[in-house]
Amino acid sequence: MGRQHWKKIWVGSAGNMVEWFDWFVYASFATYFAGAFFPSGNPTAQLMNTAGIFAVGFFMRPVGGWLLGRVGDRKGRKAALTLTVTLMSASAILIAVAPTYGVAGYGGALVLLVARLLQGLSVGGEYAASATYLTEASDPRRRGFASSFQYVSMTAGQIVGLGLQIVLQRTMSDAALHSYGWRIPFVVGALGAAVVFYLRRNMLETEVYEEDTSHSGERGTLRALGRHKREAFLVIALTMGGTVAYYTYTTYLTKYLSNSAGLSKQTATLVSFTALIVFACLQPLAGALSDRIGRRPLLITFAVGSTFLTVPIMTLLGHADGYWPALGLALLALVVVTGYTSINACVKAELFPTGVRALGVALPYAIANALFGGTAEYVALWFKKGGIESGFYWYVAGCAAVSLVVYVTMRETKDLDLTRVRAGEDSTLTPAS
Repeated sequence: MGRQHWKKIWVGSAGNMVEWFDWFVYASFATYFAGAFFPSGNPTAQLMNTAGIFAVGFFMRPVGGWLLGRVGDRKGRKAALTLTVTLMSASAILIAVAPTYGVAGYGGALVLLVARLLQGLSVGGEYAASATYLTEASDPRRRGFASSFQYVSMTAGQIVGLGLQIVLQRTMSDAALHSYGWRIPFVVGALGAAVVFYLRRNMLETEVYEEDTSHSGERGTLRALGRHKREAFLVIALTMGGTVAYYTYTTYLTKYLSNSAGLSKQTATLVSFTALIVFACLQPLAGALSDRIGRRPLLITFAVGSTFLTVPIMTLLGHADGYWPALGLALLALVVVTGYTSINACVKAELFPTGVRALGVALPYAIANALFGGTAEYVALWFKKGGIESGFYWYVAGCAAVSLVVYVTMRETKDLDLTRVRAGEDSTLTPAS
């Protein structure tokens, strides 16, 4: 892979890291600011309120997927990526300055809600623009490896967020963290977004996009996407199991270890932090493996593992009595999830022609995340509040089972030539020459 390709991957990944730092830091610090925006009372109820606002951000992702996917296909991947990080910076600033319930009543929660809506718009377009950019910018023979850096950067954003949380936990009192310390990561996120905005203003457009002139008048339109209904539904179905499992073992894991297993917040955070570092390192290895053996074997391995191992892993995690048992189980779960995360970006991008690739990935993926990923934490807390927490384990396994059917029946996409896929063709049948 040439130096120019590496430069494109680096710039795209750096921005993605900041985007997802801001997105995930909301979840990782929710235990500290949940009581700041809602009346005092049941801690689980407060977490459900903040988780509900977290889910609202996901429901804005289809809108962001449509708007920013259209920008990405009509104006270029660079334009979409620059716009997404601008929206994310604005949302981080809003959360950092949001007034508490004691100062403005539910006004603070309203500011929080607006910020999450902006984040939803931003991330709704960021995933697709980033997936498309990384896939198009890479060597055709190493698309799996290159696109795996999307989840490396996403996970790196969460690692930085958790690392900052660990530092704050060790340098500030618990009272200070609940009072004002939770605002610090959002200030950091806003500053990081400003740096990435500058980097993306000077990034290079992909050659695949610049060389494509087909159907230029319909680039990024729903009419163009309508010619690929099968691929759009395929994206929703193959995302379902992966996104639920991913959010279960990343954003929800810290809360689960703290609220259900009874571990301290510090220990739960350290478990997530360590597991995510290993998880990030696994992504390029699995992506490179998919360039050799294909995408389907990895997806099928993930779905089989998630279907049959989720219930025992979550059950044992709920009874973990220390750092090492919890870490071992978390790593096992994330190794399984790697089969999905490492290659899902390129698989989706490989399904669509250049003129509708960003929208084709963005909209159906965002819909799947709104329905399943964004609600995973809320569903988990709902089962817990109802006294049947194990029901959530079966829910995660069931979602993986549905995706398993899709992985088994879908066609391989590893050898597709992105420059030859045209509107109206079945992209899963067009091999590279």
